[in-house]
Amino acid sequence: MRIRSLGVIDDAVVELSPGFTAVTGETGAGKTMVVTSLGLLLGGRADPALVRIGARAAVVEGRISVPAGASAVVRAEEAGAELDDGALLISRTVSAEGRSRAHLGGRSVPVGLLAELAEDLIAVHGQTDQQGLLKLTRQRQALDRYAGDAVSVPLAKYAAVYRRLRALSNELDEITTRARERAQEADLLRFGLDEIAAVEPRAGEDVELAAEAERLGHAEALASAATVAHAALAGNPEDPEGIDATTLVAGAHRALEAVRAHDTALAALAERIGEVGILLGDVAGELAGYADDLDADPLRLAAVEERRAALTQLTRKYGGVEQNSASVLAWAEQGSVRLLELDGDDERIGELTAERDVLRGELSGLAQALTDVRVEAAARFAAAVTDELASLAMPHARVTIDIRQNDDPDGVGIGERTVAYGPTGVDEVELLLAPHPGAPPRPIAKGASGGELSRVMLAVEVVFAGTDPVPTYLFDEVDAGVGGKAAVEIGRRLARLARSAQVVVVTHLPQVAAFADRQLLVEKTNDGSVTRSGVKVLEGEDRIRELSRMLAGQEDSQTARAHAEELLATARADH
Repeated sequence: MRIRSLGVIDDAVVELSPGFTAVTGETGAGKTMVVTSLGLLLGGRADPALVRIGARAAVVEGRISVPAGASAVVRAEEAGAELDDGALLISRTVSAEGRSRAHLGGRSVPVGLLAELAEDLIAVHGQTDQQGLLKLTRQRQALDRYAGDAVSVPLAKYAAVYRRLRALSNELDEITTRARERAQEADLLRFGLDEIAAVEPRAGEDVELAAEAERLGHAEALASAATVAHAALAGNPEDPEGIDATTLVAGAHRALEAVRAHDTALAALAERIGEVGILLGDVAGELAGYADDLDADPLRLAAVEERRAALTQLTRKYGGVEQNSASVLAWAEQGSVRLLELDGDDERIGELTAERDVLRGELSGLAQALTDVRVEAAARFAAAVTDELASLAMPHARVTIDIRQNDDPDGVGIGERTVAYGPTGVDEVELLLAPHPGAPPRPIAKGASGGELSRVMLAVEVVFAGTDPVPTYLFDEVDAGVGGKAAVEIGRRLARLARSAQVVVVTHLPQVAAFADRQLLVEKTNDGSVTRSGVKVLEGEDRIRELSRMLAGQEDSQTARAHAEELLATARADH
């Protein structure tokens, strides 16, 4: 792995052993940046504050050997990546402005893809993970992970039924809690539909009635105008001396007809005047008919205005923006459909209640099955962690797992109890530790010291390594609070884990570092940066000097050197 412009590191190459690598150095030298770099390579969050001051971007490049056919290889090749002699080349760039880019096997890829690959490539554990293990949720997750398919399969079935039950319960709650509002809505709809049914409006009726009311309201003026116009066109029988348009046009037509044979142009004009006479006759006839048919009945006008008033009342209430009879009829149609829905609520409540009871029964059975497999797995998990603690200088410690349920009158039935339930079942899982004979089992958050908690965490991870292995394990100062013989046993156990996986440990403990196949020293230069030469592989005399410094704070202390040589000899004897 190559690191450039990340934190205090200017440019450094980190060569990790395929077995056990220990990363050591003074506090603040940049050991944590090694962990951060691995995190970035494997999809971790990019923080622009990590970019070295004065640099435009931080760059981390890594070469990861993966077995052919591994799921990580398949996923990488699907994304277009190419392997380099059986290895994945990964790079991650973080700019000072916060932009992040990722490349995999020569191809630009989403950062999320690196995070997907990480699940199959590395397990990272630090002090924050220890604190996380104190949470009951994480302890339940740890047990479920250990149990594998025995829990994951029934848990998936349980979760599916749980989601259906929650959705159904939410719908049922919505209907019942809004029952009063829905009843009021139904009453308003019935009232409106009854009002509309009493009037029986027709589409377009309001427009027709408005036109008729306008005509009836001006009947006398309309009749008078039609009579005057008719007289002007066809003459008035009561005034035989009067001159009318029809008579004048007929005289003009006769005059032209008498001479039309002498000029074709005049003949054409004679024909057009004849057409005018015909048109005047037609219009005069229609005017006479209009005047005769015009109804000036005041009773009909009153009836029309009354009908219009009834329609106006409806359109103001139910006509919406358009304010017409067509929109009133549309409201009535929609209201009828909605009323059927509301009237069906009681029936729907009964159906949902019955379906909820069936799902509760199904969920109870699945929850019980889930509890049973967790109880069985808990016994094995606790025994395995207890065995690991024996090899970590806690020979008399005993780990047990308490699986319990909390009573809840609104929960699901388990046996003769009604207990609370959630998306992962009805169980609350808690790791208990009895550090020595006679001590009562207590929650690890209360019953374990800092050093004991570190070893419990390590024991849990080693147990996971046996059931759900990944190629690489990274431990970031998980040995905090540990010293003496316990530290030696932690180093010895990590060395055994490294026989089947790559193990990288950031540590302050010389007892742990001595067991490493390769020890890397991260050291600051005078200007506060770490250069390529500042991350180096320690061998021979250099390694003894670093172990001496870690033991006594003095590289040249003869006592510390002797102790360092003894630690290395012990570690080599174990190998």
